[in-house]
Amino acid sequence: MSKVAHYLQEHLLGEVMTSADARNYFATDGSIFTITPSLIVYPRNENDVRKAARFTWQLAERGRIIPITPRGSGTDHGGAALGNGIMLVFPAHMNRIVELDPKNGIVVVEPGLNYGRLQQTLHTHERFLPPFPASYEYSTIGGAVANNAAGEKSLKYGTTRGYVKSLRVVLANGEVVETLRLNKRDLNKKLGLNTFEGEIYRAVDALLEENRQHLEKLDMAVTKNAAGYSLADVKRQDGSFDLTPLIVGSQGTLGIITEITMETEVYNPTKDLFLAEFDSIENAEKAVLALRDLPYLPSAIEMVDGQLLELVDRINPNQLKGIVTKPFPKAVLLVEFDDVDRQRKKLVKRAQKIIEDYAAHHEYETDPAAQARLWKVRHAASSVLSHSEGRLKAIPVIDDGVVPPEKLAEFVTGVYKLFASLQLQIAIWGHAGDGNLHMQPFLDIAQIGDRQKAFRLMDEYYKLVLSLGGSTSGEHGDSRLRAPYLQQVYGPEIYAVFQKIKQIFDPYGTLNPGVKIGVTLGDIKPLLRTEYTLRHFYDHMPRS
Repeated sequence: MSKVAHYLQEHLLGEVMTSADARNYFATDGSIFTITPSLIVYPRNENDVRKAARFTWQLAERGRIIPITPRGSGTDHGGAALGNGIMLVFPAHMNRIVELDPKNGIVVVEPGLNYGRLQQTLHTHERFLPPFPASYEYSTIGGAVANNAAGEKSLKYGTTRGYVKSLRVVLANGEVVETLRLNKRDLNKKLGLNTFEGEIYRAVDALLEENRQHLEKLDMAVTKNAAGYSLADVKRQDGSFDLTPLIVGSQGTLGIITEITMETEVYNPTKDLFLAEFDSIENAEKAVLALRDLPYLPSAIEMVDGQLLELVDRINPNQLKGIVTKPFPKAVLLVEFDDVDRQRKKLVKRAQKIIEDYAAHHEYETDPAAQARLWKVRHAASSVLSHSEGRLKAIPVIDDGVVPPEKLAEFVTGVYKLFASLQLQIAIWGHAGDGNLHMQPFLDIAQIGDRQKAFRLMDEYYKLVLSLGGSTSGEHGDSRLRAPYLQQVYGPEIYAVFQKIKQIFDPYGTLNPGVKIGVTLGDIKPLLRTEYTLRHFYDHMPRS
């Protein structure tokens, strides 16, 4: 065991591990990359996290940089849960629901808590956390906050950022801060602190004031956006100030989250669901736009395309037997409403008229068991994720683009042309109501030709997304995978602001380096795995 590991084990309550098998286990996440950490730390409490961060800061002051990477369940598709230094693994010990107020729905949790466990607990109190990702059954709440995760219900309810009230965060030097919305008086107190926290508040406040004109460019014409750092809502016109929106989605690059206070919504288990089949992507888009124009948004508008249906039929002909029949439609939408009864009935009536106008065929269900059967169509995407053909495997390299909903058909058509030009098999699924779609090409990343093809695909794909006024990431974050494209998303002025934000919070570069900022394609190409597998996640059915 190294001197660093010996030192940490002496001073921490949690365990420190350097065995080869543990390090190899944490050398991969849900991405195409591999990076082996030097050692693993299982922090038992916030004080362990603080001591680990303080230790790396003190080494950095003497010129020795040891990165520190927080990790939940490692489901990240872009490599943000990887690092070559100290890996802080939270699910082992810091996995509690600290407090839950069933009256107002406020819940306080530790970052290693399993998202599904939290959701089950909330359901017993007739509450839920709406922006759950598809992976919620096997991912952590800390990972969701770090990525500003979203999912099928985000169409109506928004992303994770909208539900985080406050955070406890360990800064790069080991100081612990609590982020929340401050009024002018409380902000002035922070600005006067003779601490690293005070330095951060002063520097961020000055940076926002100096770049007020540039920050207007952060507002994109998309329904959700997980690219870059969220600066727009840090300082409001009333002078109030909150670092929470900035930390949410920062993927461990600005601080290490140790406690999360969140709001929740009232849960209504009664829903109405349509399954609608379309003979063209254009008609599907028209239906999406009309549904988005209702007085209240549906709780979900999810899509799979005909190519996915064909692929699933070839892989497992019985999976969707009797639900969607041949010849398969060009697209299928699942449209759900979860409003209170009287309001829901009015919306459903109007939605049915829209669907009848544009769909070739549709089904309508109110029975939960019948609805679960229809949802199998959307969940069939998991068959694509887990399928392999020889050494060909569905690879997550371009799975999170988001465009304005009115560009949905143009987006899909452009992706079809791109995949055809590279002679790649294509299947599309995702959140049509948000213009946020997922797709994973079948490639053998052990082959040089396919590795080169993957990066050509990324270049052309993100060029397409940006040309449509979109963002490279709707809900998965930049991580290592999309970080090289971040400057193209916002331009050099905003990217320079992002660089300064990173420098303010992390002057020595110890917090999850290689994620979000200062990353090139040349940096990530050597990190590619020679084999892609989801073996970490087969206790659950991997979902996207």
